[in-house]
Amino acid sequence: MSVRGTEKTISKEREDYLKTVYHLQLEESPVRTTTLARALDVEPASVTGVVKRLAELDLLEHRPYRGVVLTPEGERIALEIIRHHRLIELYLIEALGYSWDEVHEEAERLEHAVSPLFIERIAAALGNPEIDPHGAPIPTRDGQIEPQTGIALSELTAGQSGTVARVDDDDPVLLRYLAKLQVRPGAQVKVVDVAPSSGMIRFEVEGERHALGPEDASHVFIELTPG
Repeated sequence: MSVRGTEKTISKEREDYLKTVYHLQLEESPVRTTTLARALDVEPASVTGVVKRLAELDLLEHRPYRGVVLTPEGERIALEIIRHHRLIELYLIEALGYSWDEVHEEAERLEHAVSPLFIERIAAALGNPEIDPHGAPIPTRDGQIEPQTGIALSELTAGQSGTVARVDDDDPVLLRYLAKLQVRPGAQVKVVDVAPSSGMIRFEVEGERHALGPEDASHVFIELTPG
């Protein structure tokens, strides 16, 4: 893929590396190569060659014994791919009737193939949206992105309440289950209690009581009600 604004031709594999580093940098910077390998589900040894090439292209900065960080150009490309992904997800739902648990894998395939013109036509058709179907911010055409908000539901304590801000999009089984519970962006949630031994979280949403284990709850992010 030739990415807008650069003469470099970036393969799908390299785009995935840049996108994954961007996501990991939100939690850990520099990103250790072992963390990157685990996120990409590849052997650590195979990461070394790709990281070296991306560094040669001035898309990553490799800090020996510490990890990698995106350069400004690497971040720009990563955000463009993320923009593709999130707009495609929304278009699949709005125009083609997909459910929110079906779109991630489709977008993973399509994000590398579509042209910038195609993406901007999608954005215009959708009214230039700011968030995707799962509540994540969509980068702008010029590479700006709002910070992700919300605290993981697994971190809340009894009595805390707020609005679902976003939900991780890469587990279709969990997304189908959350849809049944009406746990979607915009839903009002209040934590009833947290089991001290298991960490099971009981909460109210749309007038109904449900429960999630701590692992599943860690993928739901809540914007707390002030006060």
